[in-house]
Amino acid sequence: MLSTEQRTSLASLIRDRRAVKKGYNNKEVTEKVIRGLLNDAIWAPTHGMRQPWRFIFVGADKLPGFASKVAATYPEEKQQNREDYLKEPNAILVVVMEEPELQKQWDENYGATAAMLQNFWLLAWEKQLGVVWKTNPHIYDVQVKKILQVGNAEKIVGFMHLGYFDEKPAKKDRIELADKFTTYEG
Repeated sequence: MLSTEQRTSLASLIRDRRAVKKGYNNKEVTEKVIRGLLNDAIWAPTHGMRQPWRFIFVGADKLPGFASKVAATYPEEKQQNREDYLKEPNAILVVVMEEPELQKQWDENYGATAAMLQNFWLLAWEKQLGVVWKTNPHIYDVQVKKILQVGNAEKIVGFMHLGYFDEKPAKKDRIELADKFTTYEG
């Protein structure tokens, strides 16, 4: 195993990246910054060059109204909790994926979108922009799809909660590779 000094900067970045779920500071997450990160992130591998993603940016100025609309899709007793939750980040990037009918293409699209999101996350981490990929029940809600004008042949892959942070979240260890790796002996 390589020591920290022997690891490449990319390997170190991959190991240092964290999900930033809360503790955001007041620094604004701008559309310009997100567009810049995405311009590099979209260079992820994509089967057939389909590039099956699109993005909806919800900045701080629109976040309260957006949070209220999405929260209204929940049962009344959960609405305030969900609204507060959706207003916690400084911005949200909604990631939408094309959903082809063929399962193989669907799997390829999802894999490409996930690879692109990992690129985005690493690029954001370099700029001390916190990211967490959220897949709460509202991403499956028909009303939320209508609010966001998501088509019938599209899927909301997630809400990326975004915000700058002052304190890095604690590291969570991974299961050792030896416990997850075998060699085919066929």
